[in-house]
Amino acid sequence: MTTVVFLLLPGVHLLDLAGPAQAFFTAGDFGHPYDLRFVSGTPASGATPGSPGPDGAVVASAQGLPLVAGTDWPALGPDDLVVVPGWRVGGDPGAWPRLSAEARERLRAHHAAGGTVASVCAGSDALGQAGLLDGRRCTTHHAVQDALAARHPRAHVVRDVLFTSDDGVVTSAGIASGIDLSLHLLAVRHGPALAARVAREMVVYARRNGTEPQASAMLRHRSHVDDTVHRAQDHIDEHFARTLPLADLAARAGVAERTLTRAFTRATGVTPLRYQQLLRRERAEHLIEQGATMESAARTVGFEDSRSLRRLRAVADG
Repeated sequence: MTTVVFLLLPGVHLLDLAGPAQAFFTAGDFGHPYDLRFVSGTPASGATPGSPGPDGAVVASAQGLPLVAGTDWPALGPDDLVVVPGWRVGGDPGAWPRLSAEARERLRAHHAAGGTVASVCAGSDALGQAGLLDGRRCTTHHAVQDALAARHPRAHVVRDVLFTSDDGVVTSAGIASGIDLSLHLLAVRHGPALAARVAREMVVYARRNGTEPQASAMLRHRSHVDDTVHRAQDHIDEHFARTLPLADLAARAGVAERTLTRAFTRATGVTPLRYQQLLRRERAEHLIEQGATMESAARTVGFEDSRSLRRLRAVADG
């Protein structure tokens, strides 16, 4: 079972934590369980009166709800995740929470071993404290982008995007974007169908920001409330590597072919075929990034050979 460690610092925003935790928890309802762990990043300064003892610390949230977090890290492998939720920032960046030496080393070691580290909102500063933003693209809440750039001058702070992903370091903009980041990670790990099911279970469809390279095709075209189109998209998400005749999609959606095409294009901005092609290309790109050949990636996502994939990529790049 994949472990997700949430590294908690004083003043943590509840939604920065709860949104991603809910997404990974919900994935378990669809056959992909995650073991959620909560660890204090600053055990000494983060503890408050009423701490449960040497094996745990109480971390105060920005909203006033005390959170109990462990002080011992679980053993982690390359498939596991570490997520740093953001905290309430004041006017003085020098007063932001400081990671313990152990937390910094754990973050560095996990990434060096091939694991993924992620942050929500100001949590990107914690990754910077561990040296993981140096030379990499990152983002954070718009209100603290200047401060992040000043604190970590070797980082490439990207503005006006929802999230970034660079060499196993994933950062998101702020607050609710942690849900989008989590859905992206689920889509990368398990495919768009699983992410779509989790999103629908959480009643989350809208992509609020971001540029196309950072936003998954599934989420970009789910920002509507047309149930007929969602039914068709659910089937495409689940079977995008197969041939999907329009007649079959229309039957599943319970409407005529022309009605589905009009509704689909109106709701998503693309035709059903184009939507399927976008899913195929995005999945193929991920496989290629993981070391697959162009030919192997093309066949995995449903093309007979790499020529169709090359044409699709050329159109996207042009």
